[in-house]
Amino acid sequence: MAKTKDPIISVSGVRGQVGISLDARTITRFALAFGTYVGGKTVVIGRDTRTSSPMIRHAVLAGLLATGCHVIDVGLCPTPTVLLMAKTLGAQGSITITASHNPVEWNGIEFASESGKLLTQIERDELTRIYETEDFTLAPWNKQGTLEKFKDATNHHLKQILSSPWLDVDLIRNAKLKIALDCGNGAGCVISPNLLQELGCQVVEINCKADGDFRRPAEPTPDALGELCEKVRETHADIGFAHDGDADRVVIVTDDGIALSGEWAIAFVADFILSKTKGDIVVTVSTSRMMDDIAEKHGVTLHRTKVGVGWVVEKMREVNAVIGGEGTGGVIYPSINYTTDGIASIAAIAQYLAESKTTMTAHVEAMPHYEMCRKKMEIPSQEIATQLVELALKMYEKESTSTAQSVPFLELTDGIKRVWDDRWVNIRKSGTEPVIRVFSEAPTEMEAKTLCDETLENLKMLMKQINL
Repeated sequence: MAKTKDPIISVSGVRGQVGISLDARTITRFALAFGTYVGGKTVVIGRDTRTSSPMIRHAVLAGLLATGCHVIDVGLCPTPTVLLMAKTLGAQGSITITASHNPVEWNGIEFASESGKLLTQIERDELTRIYETEDFTLAPWNKQGTLEKFKDATNHHLKQILSSPWLDVDLIRNAKLKIALDCGNGAGCVISPNLLQELGCQVVEINCKADGDFRRPAEPTPDALGELCEKVRETHADIGFAHDGDADRVVIVTDDGIALSGEWAIAFVADFILSKTKGDIVVTVSTSRMMDDIAEKHGVTLHRTKVGVGWVVEKMREVNAVIGGEGTGGVIYPSINYTTDGIASIAAIAQYLAESKTTMTAHVEAMPHYEMCRKKMEIPSQEIATQLVELALKMYEKESTSTAQSVPFLELTDGIKRVWDDRWVNIRKSGTEPVIRVFSEAPTEMEAKTLCDETLENLKMLMKQINL
């Protein structure tokens, strides 16, 4: 991944490469801004397993305590656990120390407002204003903040999942599932093995030591899961699960040892949840067309938003959706909390599998699906990425004036999405990395790849027009 000198500030929070674009000064300044934003009240913090997380924690504490906050530290926890504890404890805000799926040399902080709610656009704008203007409200010597440690966060999260209305623990226990689990040495190590044991599953653990030494990429793409695929085949497991660094995502390996993209998690879970209760679904513009088929199957409405959990959550609250998520492996369960929860997804998919009394391979074959291609183009900076997307939009808008029958429809909810009757391609500036993402979907793998490659070639051509 390309190096960038500036941290990336987005709907996901703040991320950067430690010692390059992210340091203690930047983190403390953001913590000062956040402590000011919440009025020096109660803030829950937690961290993932990255070796830089203790340093980030101290920088966060400095800013929060200096603004008079009462800090409740829930320790090493997945991101959904931190947000759930903020909701449970009635905190005015939370900060999760994580870079989620980014490589090990990255870290960051993610913000939530009152009771673990992800920040809205208005709230993000106000936090950014305080940060940029350094309009901090510092506490005097006799009103400095205080620190409390809370040690039971993961057990509380487990209880919430196990009491979900869609979960039948006894049914799963009776199914006696064998499950291979790859936590990627991330935050999932401290909770997901315990969940599967509570569900009576035989657990085959891979990379479940919470030491922050990522022995595979933090992002659980199919290419990164060779060891898990082999372990599923070798042990004749019913299914394999893999988390990203902070366990807000999970992806699936079938009983045949085939790694599926993150698209399948939201597809399976939505199909399962909608069989229990009817309601709207919310996904992003770059999530698979499988979701359209699932919505039609269950007779519900599908809504699409910009990429980013915050955007999905805002729409879910607006339409009172029963399920939502992204094609990354992130699924949102309103009955637990409004954030992506890879641990809850393990329980939901285990229930889906136990109820059906069939294999994951059979589930894949029964689901209408398409072929996707995901590629990215590294960009020197976020500013140049913005320029490149603007140039691409001008080119494609000019194309859209053509009278040719094959001209696609332009959908501009997030970046540029060119939509034909049976395929689409989305060009989008990443909010978490210095890259342009190009996602495509088509009836065949070759067609999806061709669409992706042609789009990347156009971007490379346009890149030559930018003065670097």
